[in-house]
Amino acid sequence: MRQFSVGLLFFLPWGLAAAQSAGSDPGVLGAERVFNAWMDEQMAYRGLPGIAIGVVSDQQLVWAKGYGYADTAARTPMTPATKFRMASHSKLFTATAIMQLRDQGKVRLDDPVVKYLPWFKVKPAEPDDAPITIEELLTHSSGLSREAGSHWVDYKFPDAGELKAYVAGTQAIYSPQVRWKYSNLAVSIAVAVVEAVSGEKYADYVQHHIFDPLGMKDSSVDRDVPGMATGYGRRMPDGSRAKMPFIDAKAMGPATGITSTVEDMAKFVSLQFRKGSPVLSTAALREMHRARMMENDWTHGNAIGFSVERTKDRLYVGHGGSYPGYKTQTLFQLDDKVGVIVLTNGDDSNPSDIARHLMQIVGAAVAKAAPKKSAAAWDPAWGRFAGLYRSVHRDTAVVELNQELVMFDPAGANPERQDKLVPAGNGEFRLEAPSGGATVGEAVRFVQLPNGTMRMYTGGSYSDRVSPR
Repeated sequence: MRQFSVGLLFFLPWGLAAAQSAGSDPGVLGAERVFNAWMDEQMAYRGLPGIAIGVVSDQQLVWAKGYGYADTAARTPMTPATKFRMASHSKLFTATAIMQLRDQGKVRLDDPVVKYLPWFKVKPAEPDDAPITIEELLTHSSGLSREAGSHWVDYKFPDAGELKAYVAGTQAIYSPQVRWKYSNLAVSIAVAVVEAVSGEKYADYVQHHIFDPLGMKDSSVDRDVPGMATGYGRRMPDGSRAKMPFIDAKAMGPATGITSTVEDMAKFVSLQFRKGSPVLSTAALREMHRARMMENDWTHGNAIGFSVERTKDRLYVGHGGSYPGYKTQTLFQLDDKVGVIVLTNGDDSNPSDIARHLMQIVGAAVAKAAPKKSAAAWDPAWGRFAGLYRSVHRDTAVVELNQELVMFDPAGANPERQDKLVPAGNGEFRLEAPSGGATVGEAVRFVQLPNGTMRMYTGGSYSDRVSPR
């Protein structure tokens, strides 16, 4: 029997401006229809209970929708306001808390954890290992064990005392920085640092310093709140799904126990694109997004809290999550300032795959429709700068191509790989290049010398034109 999918579309008040631009763009609306057609069949043929999704463009939630049910027995429709256990997304808030304290000068990322937690005396993997640092906790490079016991089987998560007892009797699996090794235990230790330094319980700290400033009114830490989607286990061969109870993550709640909604998470995603936020400095956000520890095969890695991966020529930042009955995923692209959120209440929903399709279909259309910084109009007089330039080190060809100037090494093997000269005003250009090895981002100027020679200044060097084009 085909499952009926309930779809509800919402626009938040803070997203109305974008709804009138990117959200109402014909290309975006068409992309939403494509995604809806695909999702309706995914819900039906996979027998999924419910999914809520959102698409963010910079500071706006431009599209949000619920599919299926928050509770299948009661046939409660899924909506963007439905609450979910966010699972490992909780780590992002822990990392944000640490970075706030770092902004205030109260901690350093390279501080040994034991400086703030005297009881943190893990037996090292090797006798001469350096002490584990705060950064290593947040980047999954500490070498600690993944968990602090059998809580994913018996659902008996440790309290603070039990967590300390576990640490006292454990040994690191690897030396710090040896390899990327995901660890819920490590992030739970980072939370103890937050509490020790701030003097606040973690739930209070996050509420006062993150949720409240961002207006995340429906988010909480490890509380069985009204409006929570019912969590369901994986679909069994007979089509049944176990109904999962509310499970208190206790001392590991900051690694896995936060509750939120699509609407609230959209505000957190928008924070990642913001400059001058009272929540986090721009410098801190940049650090949180920069990969610091890579998996051994270099396909993905970790920044401060966030996961980072490259797909083709695009870099994506985000996080996934898994908690009994819930699977979640956020993904955002910093250059386009576009993010997607996928929250599910089924253990086999595979939200990471859904998020990638949402990004490639709707997210790509939103990025295309978003207002772009207008480039300076092409001035035909700039064509006089074209030509072959020579210095003692190399030749450079400057060519007019589709009403813009490009440059490349004519003696090299890749003439199709060109750098662009972007008009910057006042007769100057800025070098836009795929490689950081070039003088990327620096000024390029053309000056005609008294003897008639055209000279091109690039960064701190120059070359003279030997023939025009």
